[in-house]
Formats: sequence, structure tokens, C-alpha cells
Amino acid sequence: MHFKPFFFMAVLAAGSITGTALRADSGNPAQVNLLGVVELFTSQGCNSCPPADAALEKLAKRGDVVALGYHVDYWDYLGWADTLGSKANTERQYAYARGLGQRGVYTPQAVLNGRTHTNGGHLDEIVATLESEVAAGRGLSVSLTLNDLGDRMRVKVEGGSLAATEKVHLVLIYFRERSDVAIARGENAGRSMSYVNAVLDYQTIGMWEGTPMTVDIPHSELMAKNADGCAVLLQKVSEGGHPGEIIGAAILPRQTS
Repeated sequence: MHFKPFFFMAVLAAGSITGTALRADSGNPAQVNLLGVVELFTSQGCNSCPPADAALEKLAKRGDVVALGYHVDYWDYLGWADTLGSKANTERQYAYARGLGQRGVYTPQAVLNGRTHTNGGHLDEIVATLESEVAAGRGLSVSLTLNDLGDRMRVKVEGGSLAATEKVHLVLIYFRERSDVAIARGENAGRSMSYVNAVLDYQTIGMWEGTPMTVDIPHSELMAKNADGCAVLLQKVSEGGHPGEIIGAAILPRQTS
């Protein structure tokens, strides 16, 4: 595990959504109850990350986990610039770190439902934590669906209880379903890696106030990002403006093989 102490402040307000995972090949897709959301912060330049990348692929294939890979850029100086890395991904990790009270960031880090974190390579622990959250009534609680309508995707969020002081964002995340990379330098030099659901960009597309809402997203938005998949998160924002608990989520396409 590679650890990096704080060296700058990054504040990010993010959103979250819960409830269902959907197939990409149907306008009226099958729905499954979601176990939770796993956001893996990883790097092609970190030799501790390949087991976590493999764990993320297994989580994605379960079908009941929204599994997203955020490639960070702060290890690029070690000799290999991550081909999927971005400053925005790094900023999201730092924002989580502030909200979770960490003294720095590390790879591979898995953030679970925006509430807690662990080593991204600890697959059994990740699944057990998500299961215990559901059993304790702290799982995804707001029903959210994401349907492919051909020329656009439709996000629908049902109504729910929300405290007057709570702020909840609806966040759209663009990702590439699979990326094959031959790493030539750095700690993983000579390895050929496959990555799933690598995040290319994300943006807040609305605020949820506890009432039903519908948002349409043109397919052209994905094409502009060179993305072939997207996820939506319904996420609380902490008092400090950091991303907080995820209360709903959905993803297209849903990996099953």
C-alpha cells in the first residue's frame, strides 16, 4: 500500500444515488437490489494496486455492486504517467480524505458507500462491510433507476425523507468499461493490465430535495467523453463541502462476464 500525506486542499461537492443496477441492452432492463458502491482509487504506477484492480473487476461482475475505478495522478513522478489518471480523480480522493478525517491519501484505497474506506485489495472485507451495512439498515436507501432509451439515458429518483439541513447531489460519472494497458516503466514495468470501469470524468447534474425527479442524458454526452458507460450516484454533502454518504446508485452497462 502506498501512502501520500496531504500537500494541498481539495474540496469537492459530490452526489449519490441508490437502489438498482441495470442492463445496458434493454430499454426496460432487469433490476437487482444493490449491495453498495465501491470507488477504488488506484494507479498504474503503484505496484500494490494490481490485486485491487483485480478485486474491482470481480466486484463489477457480481452485478449488485456499482464498482468504479478512479486512476490518480500523484504517482506519475515515479516513472510512468497513468494513461487513465486525472487531476479530477485525485481531487475526489482528497475530498473524501478530508471528509473521512484522514491525514493523507493512499493507493489502493476503496471507499465504500462514501462512508468508510479500506485497502482495495481486501475483497472479502469489502463485501463483508457492504453486507453488514445493509444488515444494519445503512445501505442504499433511495430508489434510483438508470434506463437506456436509445438516444438518451433516463435517470429517475423516487421521493424520500430528507432533513431540511441536508444537501444531496446527483452525480453523473462517465467511465470506460474496459481498458488494456501495457505498462513500460515504473513499478509495474513489463506488465499488461486490464482495467474495468475506469472513470474518465464526473459532474454534478442536479440537487435532490427529497421529491421525485427525472433527468435525461443524451448519448452524445458519453460520446464526447469517449465513454461507453456511466453511473449515477445520489450523495450527501458534508458540512465542510466534502462528498459524504451515498444513498442511491445505478450503473449502465452492468458487467456480468
